[in-house]
Amino acid sequence: MTLLSKIVNWARIKSPWIIHFNTGACNACDIEIIAALTPRYDIERFGILLKGTPRHADVLVCSGPVTRQTKDRLIRIYEQMAEPKFVVAVGTCACSGGVFRKCYNVGGGIDSAIPVSAYIPGCPASPKAIIDGVVKLLTSLEEKEATASKETVETKG
Repeated sequence: MTLLSKIVNWARIKSPWIIHFNTGACNACDIEIIAALTPRYDIERFGILLKGTPRHADVLVCSGPVTRQTKDRLIRIYEQMAEPKFVVAVGTCACSGGVFRKCYNVGGGIDSAIPVSAYIPGCPASPKAIIDGVVKLLTSLEEKEATASKETVETKG
């Protein structure tokens, strides 16, 4: 791993940029995600910034079940994100399909279309739970980065 890639990975972990995508939710989780960005909960204190385009985002925050109408769009947004990319499923509907699971046009949770890195259950998930889930995701990524760099040092030595 080169020095430049180490710096890029460090920056992505310390200041992830997120994009929010509603795949067909009732908007309760969307309101809570936006509340986490307000000064009351201030998710920006962890360096997390909301972006408007997937090309600038590191983390895709999804709410709602995957519907037939949104599945292709969700996959396209996921593919537009730069590597490494992470997906957070917020709310019961995003985690499993929720109350919409058996509906004719619902495919299930977010993981039925794209790989999910973290699940934040709740109907709706509270801003505190969303912040906790994102921070735990970042902590696990930081630990993986530390383990990978330690293994690199051991193989060189």
